[in-house]
Amino acid sequence: MEKTIEDPPTSAVLLDRCHFSQVIFNSVEKFYVPGGDITCYYTFAEHFIPRRKDWIGIFRVGWKTTREYYTFMWVALPSDINNKSAKQQEVQFKAYYLPKDDEYYQFCYVDQDGVVRGASIPFQFRPESEEDILVVTTKGKVEEIEQHNEELCKENQELKDSCASLQKQNSSMQAELQRKQEELETLQSINKKLEQKVKEQKTCWETELLHNIKICFFVQREQQKKLQQIVEDMKQKETTAAKKQQELMDENFDLSRRLSENKIICDVLQREKERMERENDLLKKENSRLLSYMGLDFDSLPCQVPTSDQGGAGQNPGLVYGNPYSGIQESSAPSLLSIKKCFTCKSDFADEICDHTLEQQQMQTLCLNCPICDKTFPAREKQIFEDHVFCHSL
Repeated sequence: MEKTIEDPPTSAVLLDRCHFSQVIFNSVEKFYVPGGDITCYYTFAEHFIPRRKDWIGIFRVGWKTTREYYTFMWVALPSDINNKSAKQQEVQFKAYYLPKDDEYYQFCYVDQDGVVRGASIPFQFRPESEEDILVVTTKGKVEEIEQHNEELCKENQELKDSCASLQKQNSSMQAELQRKQEELETLQSINKKLEQKVKEQKTCWETELLHNIKICFFVQREQQKKLQQIVEDMKQKETTAAKKQQELMDENFDLSRRLSENKIICDVLQREKERMERENDLLKKENSRLLSYMGLDFDSLPCQVPTSDQGGAGQNPGLVYGNPYSGIQESSAPSLLSIKKCFTCKSDFADEICDHTLEQQQMQTLCLNCPICDKTFPAREKQIFEDHVFCHSL
């Protein structure tokens, strides 16, 4: 992790996406060529005000807190914060401080309280002509991620339906508001006409008629107040619906971004699965070559453990496929085994497998390697290993 003289303000609080829409990153490339400087472009939201200790960091995809940044740059405050044109900003990262691997990274805007205010789409540092890198998982993990993606898609569709319903409701409320406003304008027009009529005929009307007009005018005014109150209530409901719609749109954007990240992880894991299958094929070929070298045929080996009446092979129940040397005549065994050599130390071995081979087999069976970050776990910590691999998909 690269650091400058003064560390930026960070927080140990876990990832909170509720403020991610306050700073928007623009023109983010999918790939950046290693060895060159890169420029990060970003825009402030309408009501967001930057502060002196705000900073932009480069984070590896999958980070949980703002302490996990790789490198960062301080944000330069605009000369006029209230000026709309001053909200288009940029910051340049020097090539020396950029990551040297080809993992996925993203820009994040962090304020002086250590809270993330915006995040970009993922990107890599590698030449555009380079082939995609294969990263890992098992078939079960791929199916789990695909199921999670389907759930996210379903949730995303539900949010879209809810948003459409709110939009329809908002349109209906706007139509009702328009109707109320037209009624108000009509009443105001009638009120003006009545006032004019009262003014013109005031001198000639009898006292009783004048009292009736005043009563009618009072009733009209009360109705006008009620309609004005209804209009204010409708405006308040419209504001609440618009706020709810914006929250749903932000949540929809967040789910879409998570869906995109999960698709990327799924593709990477699928490629690693294919790589491991190719390695498995190579190991099978090497096994067949070694058996052929010892004068055995892989297809001729027994598929079940032999019983006790089939010779010495039954004395070792730990062999799943039986003893591969049981078919060799005792008279010819010494001459055949005496020519076998270890490919690591070039020493001869006869009845037993070479210590180097045993050591490698034991190491492979006693350790579990993380397919994402190559971290090694003892075989007895299988649950911890599975939890660790699952954390990469979060």
